[in-house]
Amino acid sequence: MPTALSLSLLGLLSIPEARAEWIFREQAIMGTRCAVEFWSERPAEADSLANAAFDEMRRIDRLMSTYKPDSELSQLNARAANKPQVLSLELFGLIRDSLAYSRLSDGAFDVTYASVGYLYDFPSQRRPNTAAIRRALPGIDYRHLRLDEKRHSIFFERKGMRVDLGGIAKGYAVDRAMAVLKRGGITRAMVNAGGDTLIAGDRFGKPWVVGIRDPNERDKVALRLPLTDTAISTSGDYERYFDEGGTRYHHIIDPRTGDSARLLRSATVLAPTAMQTDGLSTAVFVMGAERGLAMINRLDGVDAVVVTPQGKVLYSRGLTPPGAGP
Repeated sequence: MPTALSLSLLGLLSIPEARAEWIFREQAIMGTRCAVEFWSERPAEADSLANAAFDEMRRIDRLMSTYKPDSELSQLNARAANKPQVLSLELFGLIRDSLAYSRLSDGAFDVTYASVGYLYDFPSQRRPNTAAIRRALPGIDYRHLRLDEKRHSIFFERKGMRVDLGGIAKGYAVDRAMAVLKRGGITRAMVNAGGDTLIAGDRFGKPWVVGIRDPNERDKVALRLPLTDTAISTSGDYERYFDEGGTRYHHIIDPRTGDSARLLRSATVLAPTAMQTDGLSTAVFVMGAERGLAMINRLDGVDAVVVTPQGKVLYSRGLTPPGAGP
């Protein structure tokens, strides 16, 4: 007859062990769909780890959203034309880093685009007229952001200036969320926010496969890329837009004109971090195929794929087009 001790041991042995598995979670943050997927050796802790990554994204949104009047960025926009505003190290650092992309792209990427961009209302399909753009356009010029490195303050040298980090903050949030997962011991993961994705590791000998959407059809993939340990971002004219009189008005503003950029339908960039790919994909989209790919070809560890208005797919020097192998 089994003893009480042996019965208890049998009971313990019958409890199934938690198995490692792929975890997928998604939430709506920063006005877009955000998702995390990762391999977890401790599935019981997966929800808390995924929520910690999402919480980090929400924290950045609270700091940098122009839709939240109490965010630090909104307060900067409300006051910096009157006197210098001292910022947190994080926000100051991101604005400072964004200016590197402005200089690299000769102003095609410019966080002050919102000086005109705020006049567009895409859900209501409203756009500014030529006169309104002309009045607001002098506010777009990153060179008139005066940064004080010692005080971590920023001053707007022109009235009407506004800063919007929509072209770089999502990528930054993706990088920060991935850092949360890695601190939790995760080595294989994907973090996505809208068109910005960061990948860590592989899928046990297989790459992650990321699709680039066909600009003309929402549910059709134009190109699939096998990726490991990299970031990828796509900027396209099909996310926030409306069509009027045969012309598409969308949220990626050309800083030179205050109008929607129309030299490309989409621009996809691959680089080590999502902040890089976010900023560079915006810049390439505004610059167009020739200038944008020339810029990418000068950068180490960065590649791009662009789709022209005529539907032609072009690649940077480091990428081999599908079917064009050796």
